[in-house]
Amino acid sequence: MSTVIQEVTSHFHSRGITSEMEEPKSVGSICSLYWVSCPKLTDGWPSQSSFNLWDLYGLDFVLVWEIRSRRKRSERRKAQLAQWREKFVQNLESAGLLMEEEQTANEKKTIHFLKLSAPWDVLVFYAEELCVRAPLQAQPNLDLNTSARVLKRLCIPNVMMESVPNRPLDYYTCAFRKSKMNRFLGCDNHETYFTNTQRHRIVYEILARTVYGKRKRAEVGVDRLVNEGVYTAAFPLHEGPFQLPRNEIRPDELNQRQILYHYWARWCKWYKYQPLDHIREYFGEKIAFYFAWLGFYTAWLLPAAVVGTLVFVSGVMSMGTNTPEICDSGASYLMCPLCNTCKYVLYLIALQLGYLFDHPGTVLFSVFMSFWAVTFLEYWKRKMATLAHHWDCMDFHEEEERPRPEFAAMAPTMEPNPVTGVKEPYFPEKTRLSRMFTGSMVIIMMVSIIVNEVFDVTEHSFLVFILTIHFYCSKYFGLLVSAIAGTIANISGSIVNLGLILLMGRVYTALAEQLTKWEMHRTQTQYDNAFIFKVFIFQFVNFYSSPFYVAFFKGRFVGYPTNYGTLFGMRNEDCGPGGCLIELAEQLFIIMVGKQLINNIQEFIIPKVKAWRQKRTLAKVLGGKASHEPQRWEEDYQLVECEGLFEEYLEMVLQFGFITIFVAAFPLAPLFALLNNWVEIRLDAHKFAGEYRRPVAERAQNIGVWFNILEALSHLSVIANAFLIAFTSDFLPRLLYQYKFDNNLNGYINSTLAYAPLNYTEYPMCRYKAYRDNNGNYSLFYWELLAVRLGFIIAFETNNCIFKPPKPIPPNKHTIL
Repeated sequence: MSTVIQEVTSHFHSRGITSEMEEPKSVGSICSLYWVSCPKLTDGWPSQSSFNLWDLYGLDFVLVWEIRSRRKRSERRKAQLAQWREKFVQNLESAGLLMEEEQTANEKKTIHFLKLSAPWDVLVFYAEELCVRAPLQAQPNLDLNTSARVLKRLCIPNVMMESVPNRPLDYYTCAFRKSKMNRFLGCDNHETYFTNTQRHRIVYEILARTVYGKRKRAEVGVDRLVNEGVYTAAFPLHEGPFQLPRNEIRPDELNQRQILYHYWARWCKWYKYQPLDHIREYFGEKIAFYFAWLGFYTAWLLPAAVVGTLVFVSGVMSMGTNTPEICDSGASYLMCPLCNTCKYVLYLIALQLGYLFDHPGTVLFSVFMSFWAVTFLEYWKRKMATLAHHWDCMDFHEEEERPRPEFAAMAPTMEPNPVTGVKEPYFPEKTRLSRMFTGSMVIIMMVSIIVNEVFDVTEHSFLVFILTIHFYCSKYFGLLVSAIAGTIANISGSIVNLGLILLMGRVYTALAEQLTKWEMHRTQTQYDNAFIFKVFIFQFVNFYSSPFYVAFFKGRFVGYPTNYGTLFGMRNEDCGPGGCLIELAEQLFIIMVGKQLINNIQEFIIPKVKAWRQKRTLAKVLGGKASHEPQRWEEDYQLVECEGLFEEYLEMVLQFGFITIFVAAFPLAPLFALLNNWVEIRLDAHKFAGEYRRPVAERAQNIGVWFNILEALSHLSVIANAFLIAFTSDFLPRLLYQYKFDNNLNGYINSTLAYAPLNYTEYPMCRYKAYRDNNGNYSLFYWELLAVRLGFIIAFETNNCIFKPPKPIPPNKHTIL
């Protein structure tokens, strides 16, 4: 550091610029001292008398804050923020960072930009502490694309393949050590040895651990300063604009951001392979793993969507051949009322509509999807291990992850690490467990609130059903409306449920964040996993409770005439004439597709609106300077802050649950998921390449706890589909009837309908769906069917447990010096 100061000072003196200060403490103080910017310490000085920090060492990070002249804020608060900012900057200078400040102002607001850069000595020190991977030897880039290799062997033209320029090199690496510097490739060139993503990680580490107030109060880190309003933004810079230059240049002359936008983020590239190595080079492994998983998942959805569409089409074509009783004899059945004040309804075309989602094809498709889910996850394990090996991040968390800065600031004591022996911040495990137990009680309470919401929506649907029937209570037309009243009530209830889901999701996320902070997890991975688990539990119950109720509980506790089951004085809800599967399909369509449409509209519109507002605000401050070309930090400040990957993963994981858990009721779910994901990949790519500020690159070895959640959902899907086919679908009752009585299903519908008991005088001789005799007791066919259902569940579970592809793990290529 002193060498840098001497060189800069001597350069100013050689130009006849002097100062009364005898010994400047930092390069930043020199800049302020001489009222010029710092020079570039290389040969060939520019002719101007002023220079900038960017030319000197490269610009690594930017801190921005705004000061409003007319803002209604107390003077005490302003002084507090200014004091925190001043102390933070002083500590950054003490840590060795170089800085330079610029500002833009008008009569209402002043925007300050503090540009930060890390000199070589600081980079080397923190690179060793953070165990940055250092290159030892280059190796050829491997072809990791399985589909491309298969198509090449079959001599089939691959329209998905595209040559992307400037593919990053692959290296054999080891952990960086200053004492072994001469063994690393490119160590002589200090300007290019560390990649931009590595420089950003190092500077962010300094910003995250720098204290600005009292450490006991956890007044540490730039993230909290942004939350407190001391800074409005903190971000690394993009590598130039994402638009292609007007004049034609060679592809290899494009910057990394232009390459990503041109070859990845544009809508016309929807069918091309993603340039994962370029994404990893620019955004880091964590974001690259997300897009790798999303692309892999989307590709695997293609066969599922094709099979599901064929199953649905087969159901449409065979809907007219449901049972001969309706189509041939024109039979109709007077059904008992579905509520205490309703009139009887006709058992008409609803049966045929129910067959659309309840035929042998849907059963086979659910079996196919159960195997698909297990196979997909096993092959993703292979892909994930291959990418981790290729990107040199296997076993990253176990070896390299350090305590979170917030944990280090708030931990009450320091204890030696049992592995390394180095003293680290320590929080008592017993206290953490007690806090986690308290948090779990809060989770249970919130889950009970969500379940209560489901009952409220169910009550709403039932009231809509009753009102619909009473509103149209005239002769035959009233009977027809009564038959479709359940559909009207179910759709309206699903729409209300979707609104509540989207509204309460924000509340649950905020609560989970506060609980996770209170639990004091040591590492960032532990913190993220605990936060993700809490939010997923909330959202799982939030999204799936209503479909679970329709699939497994609705119509199970209805009872029979003269002995109906009640809850809080109201009669239990029954499924419509078409069965529960068609109602479940309606709910899944509205919740799943509606959520996807709303999310895509939000992801498309909201970033553009935020960027427009930010650009408009900055343009007002620039005033007459707006006609000039803005600086890079001003351009990036106009972009939207990157909100991370949590919402993206959560959306896709919930979608995975919809297409696996309830696929027996909605075979078109994989098709809608596939169409959504084609849009989702380009929306996310466009956001990261063109609309978001550049996020700090983070290392990762996999997709984290999301994979464990996917595995749990796949296991749950096997169980749910088995019970759905066994107890909700009419597949097994039809099969048993064909085996015992008639292969052509003659008389099947009549066998599923029982007569009301003789003492039921309100609507004598009405029918209700159940396997009971005239006294309301279960028939022999019911018990035989129950045995068949339980046997089917055991066979279904056993087959899925036996089937598992092998799991090869590639060897680690890490080298230890």
